Amino acid sequence: MQILWTNLHVGLRLEVKMRENRQNNELREIKFTKNYTKHAYGSVLVEFGDTKVITTASVEEGKPKWMDKDDNRGWLTAEYSLLPSSTNTRCQRERTKISGRTQEIQRLIGRSLRACVDLTKIPDLTITIDADVIQADGGTRTASICGGYLALCDAVEKLLKQGLIKESPIIEPVAAISAGIVNGEVRLDLNYEEDSHAQVDANVVLTKSGKIIEFQTTAEGAPYERTQMLEIFNIAQEGIQKIIAKYNLI
Repeated sequence: MQILWTNLHVGLRLEVKMRENRQNNELREIKFTKNYTKHAYGSVLVEFGDTKVITTASVEEGKPKWMDKDDNRGWLTAEYSLLPSSTNTRCQRERTKISGRTQEIQRLIGRSLRACVDLTKIPDLTITIDADVIQADGGTRTASICGGYLALCDAVEKLLKQGLIKESPIIEPVAAISAGIVNGEVRLDLNYEEDSHAQVDANVVLTKSGKIIEFQTTAEGAPYERTQMLEIFNIAQEGIQKIIAKYNLI
């Protein structure tokens, strides 16, 4: 791929070639493979293009010690990791100390999924969503949220069948996608090359009804216009509705 140095009003940046195989508002090919592992309450292999994440849902009795004993809620949390060979250069396993990036991502996944769950309907239970990236090509955190939601749905179904909960705690579907400005163009679902050279990048998490859970945008150089921010949000919202529509096809 030919790349050129150019001044895009944000200083010197690498210019990424125009997309050849999809439009700026198109998602990459998305696949969800359910029941991917044997032992988890829920498990999904999620693929956004070349990004691949195994998401699982585990269920344990009890809740975190910091929660008050009289609190009638259960809990949902998340953990995230990159496998060493998931990137083009080997990344170290985080055995003892978790990086700031990992903490930020797993908190985002946990917040996003708790927003679509009524915790009072899983009393004295803790659900842990694990997102293990086996191949990274941009959008790993947003893919983890989508796969995590589907793994959660499978876990809830099993809990209902086992009589461990009386009704589903899921309020409504949730999904997430990346977007940004690359070469001055608003693009949806950035791969790694696009993300690493974006003038603006964003992660958007919404419910099916369009309520905002997270809308995180960052200018990597000069500030950008409010109209561009709205364009990023709108293209992400359209993408999220398409992702949620795919949930129903699994």
